[in-house]
Amino acid sequence: MAVLRDDLGLEPVEYPTTRAVDSTPQARADDLMAAFADPTIRAVLATIGGDDQLTVLPHLDPAVFVADPKPFVGYSDNTNLLNWLWNLGIVGYHGGSTMVHLARAGGPHPVSLASLRDALFTTGEVEIRPVASFTDLHPDWDDRSTLLEALPVTSEPGWTWHRADRVVTGQTWGGNLEILHWNLAADRWIRPVTDYEGCVLLLETSEEMPAADDVFRMLRNAGERGLLRQFPAIVVAKPKAWGPDLTRSEAEREIFRAEQREAVLRAVETYAPEAMVVFGPDFGHTDPQYVLPYGGLMTVDGRARRITVRY
Repeated sequence: MAVLRDDLGLEPVEYPTTRAVDSTPQARADDLMAAFADPTIRAVLATIGGDDQLTVLPHLDPAVFVADPKPFVGYSDNTNLLNWLWNLGIVGYHGGSTMVHLARAGGPHPVSLASLRDALFTTGEVEIRPVASFTDLHPDWDDRSTLLEALPVTSEPGWTWHRADRVVTGQTWGGNLEILHWNLAADRWIRPVTDYEGCVLLLETSEEMPAADDVFRMLRNAGERGLLRQFPAIVVAKPKAWGPDLTRSEAEREIFRAEQREAVLRAVETYAPEAMVVFGPDFGHTDPQYVLPYGGLMTVDGRARRITVRY
């Protein structure tokens, strides 16, 4: 809350479910609709992700959101709501979390904070650049002393480009792969595949760290549906490869990232062989994290090895 006030000059407003654990889908839907219906609220930020926002969507009234579109900022499980807003023609922002990035150990990362500021306050084109270093470690929220010191970092290895022989500008869609897979299974909130033609696909995986075979199978399912071939460019975030229950070494984490990269390429070569792919940008479950327009424009310039977004 202090970061929102002091660093961003915002006045945060908490709703009944903000700090409530295990709130019902109806209660969370009521809070969302109240925030969008209130003309004094100009942006809505997710506190954290989860695993059941899919059950919130049926309780939402689209008319409330269309009447006063405003930025919704979230990622991970919030891919559900971002996709739902996309279907209404409302641009959201994939990224941002008050718990993870504003309450980050050692304070907010300058890249993350600047990107959130861009999303909320600016218009125009912004370049998404490789970072100097990153971490996929995280503190123990039950021990507040772990929030005082910044976590160890790893030097940025650079992005990996595949079939980078063109420039693609398109509307973004996608988000967290596991949540997209759930949406594809439920089918209720997915449009005909041709509605995604020409879009730039954003993909990132969560702290559950799906194995490479699982990543391939999820993408294979999307490919069998005819969805993958709609995207001329695919941007894959640096995957999180460490968790408190799976404390891999740095070498093991690099192997995990490489295996996931190969799994994505295997699916792309089968179902979208003409697509340009870039691996490694920092969005989703990354630290630092770029906040990317969801439904806004992204340009993936393979020739210049450059990515820009328009806020």
